[in-house]
Amino acid sequence: MVGERDGEGGGVYEELRTFEGRTAATALDGKDPVNVPMIRHWCEAMGDTNPAYEGPDAIAPPTMLQAWTMGGLSGYEGRSPAHDELFALLDGAGYTSVVATDCEQEYLRPLRPGDAITYDSVIESVSPLKTTKLGAGHFVTTRMDVRADGELAGTHRFRILKYAPAQRSSPSGKGRTSRPRPVVNRDNAGFWDGVAQHKLLVQRCTDCATLRFPWLPGCNACGGQEWDTVEASGEGTVFSYVVMHHPPFPAFDPPYAVGLIELAEGVRMVSNVIGVPYDKVRIGLPVRLEFLRADEEWELPVFRAAEGGVA
Repeated sequence: MVGERDGEGGGVYEELRTFEGRTAATALDGKDPVNVPMIRHWCEAMGDTNPAYEGPDAIAPPTMLQAWTMGGLSGYEGRSPAHDELFALLDGAGYTSVVATDCEQEYLRPLRPGDAITYDSVIESVSPLKTTKLGAGHFVTTRMDVRADGELAGTHRFRILKYAPAQRSSPSGKGRTSRPRPVVNRDNAGFWDGVAQHKLLVQRCTDCATLRFPWLPGCNACGGQEWDTVEASGEGTVFSYVVMHHPPFPAFDPPYAVGLIELAEGVRMVSNVIGVPYDKVRIGLPVRLEFLRADEEWELPVFRAAEGGVA
């Protein structure tokens, strides 16, 4: 049974605490040096037009810090066993689901094309058992120190929740687990307040009038910190999409389509495409905003295929 031996005082948590401070990776090499194509793809995907990321003196966007360390589809090589041992212990205790909750990054120097990346990683902390709306589990924080040509360039703290899913019935009464709730914080609370009023709000920089989505504390184009909002019309098209087959989750019935929707206002957002079979979703498909009742307290913006838009 999950939590049978758990708690702040002993049992599973005491075993988990032994992993705090253990090394997860030492002097591993990034799979690629900092390079222009990855910077370009990142900026295109994020809609970031800052001129500092182009030209002969270009730097990489600071928020790409983790991107240079990622293992890709082939995974990580050379990582110490502590990370896998910790996750195996959590899985064995019944905390089999995982969700990323937040990250913190500190930038010490810009990364430039040609920089060779190495990194160290340590398991910084494991929380006592916490009860969340997703279910009971433990927060695990890892810290990664990223170096460029041997010089410390930045630090990345990444926190996840390993949890046992709470079983909650949907409003339909069919016993399906409700959708996981998004993380609401001070940077995006205004967006979710708008959703509650059936409004899709997009941030607008009050210095340069650039629209941005997802919500961010500052403007990608000019760095301005002040902003207001505009209400999107709800019209859009499918810019790109994937069909999800795995992993299965009780709140969803795979396969289903997840689209990158380009709104009429020019920004893009990720959401479900509904009202059309998953294998009929196409790039350029016209869609219209709707609000889906996820449970008795929560609604989510989704996009329904427009009538006549599917061949």
